[in-house]
Amino acid sequence: MRGLQAAGGTPLNDGSDPPAPEVTAETGRPDSAERAEPASPSEDGAASPSAPAASDDRGGRDSEEKNEEGEPGGEQTPASPGHRRRIGVLTAFAVAIYVLDLVTKILVVEYVEGRGPIHVIGELLQIRVIRNSGAAFSIGTGMTIVFTIIAAGVSIAIIRTARSLRSLPWAITLGLLLGGALGNLTDRIFRAPAPFQGHVVDFIQVFPATNFPIFNVADSAIVCGGILAVLLAWRGYQIDGTRESGGRK
Repeated sequence: MRGLQAAGGTPLNDGSDPPAPEVTAETGRPDSAERAEPASPSEDGAASPSAPAASDDRGGRDSEEKNEEGEPGGEQTPASPGHRRRIGVLTAFAVAIYVLDLVTKILVVEYVEGRGPIHVIGELLQIRVIRNSGAAFSIGTGMTIVFTIIAAGVSIAIIRTARSLRSLPWAITLGLLLGGALGNLTDRIFRAPAPFQGHVVDFIQVFPATNFPIFNVADSAIVCGGILAVLLAWRGYQIDGTRESGGRK
């Protein structure tokens, strides 16, 4: 048999050579080759090592673009220096209006109330003390408790709005409104005839011949703040420092 195999050109297997690999019926490939073939990443669900890096790069670019647009980062945080400066301006105006209103009311009640009007500028400006149970410029007399609630609500709303404040004009505006609201609210809470029903002290009268309503410092601040708010809204200035066109102030 060995001789016939040698003559036919078939290699002789004397036991020293390794056996030929078996061919499987399903794949038609040698069984050892099938065992040695590594699994592809797509088959076993493993992710490519470069995929996280590419994702991180895209995320970094997205965050940089957002920071450049001023949406989530940097100066937009409530504790940023710009925000603190605007809060400082609001506080300074509110405190100045409140203190000026309080001091002038104390002085006129002590030295002017119960006496005749004091002419400051001829017939243009005079000081006459009255007690007002209504709103600014003696509007809505007899609704003291209602205006007390409104003044308290306005003060709370301004303080809450200040969390997003980044506009200098709006800081001045809100400071005027807050100082004026707190000034009159103090009168309504602590002055006679009863707590939360107190009458506001008014003492400034312009053009007496025209019977123009008598007012105080707080009323003036509220009116000026209201006018500024209308102008800023009309020009498109937002409290967060932006404009309606999208440009940053």
